[in-house]
Amino acid sequence: MARLLVVHHSPTPVVRGLTDAVLAGARDDAVTGVEVVEREALAATAADVLSADGYLLGTTANFGYMSGALKHFFDTIFLEAGGALTEDGSASGGSGGKRPFGLWVHGRYDTTGAVRSVESIVGALPWRQSAPVLEVLGEVGDREREAAYELGGTIAALLSE
Repeated sequence: MARLLVVHHSPTPVVRGLTDAVLAGARDDAVTGVEVVEREALAATAADVLSADGYLLGTTANFGYMSGALKHFFDTIFLEAGGALTEDGSASGGSGGKRPFGLWVHGRYDTTGAVRSVESIVGALPWRQSAPVLEVLGEVGDREREAAYELGGTIAALLSE
């Protein structure tokens, strides 16, 4: 059975609502043969990453960057999970299986820097972006929850039997 790892930082009810919609989409009855594993960013480990076949990442946009919790996740798993560095210590393109991932980001006014920061790190892992980034500003309504549901379902379906 394929495993989909959902790593998120959902500190507010608004962001938790997006996370719940992503999880519901990933667990849709039409998706078969996929185990969905949820981890808060501060609790996720390299072992979680290594045992997964695909990934969904969720974060708030904080001061033009991803949440500190998601950054901590990347800091602790990067090399063990196949992250590649150049000789000068900068990130380089990952190699390997190119496992699918999706990303959702919530911000009050802007998500650009948070998206860019996640994409720069993930670009050095053996993963591939498999759905457009879901960027949500301000309040979360039905349209945003539906998009989050679709994101979860899309990545899970890529792993489905």
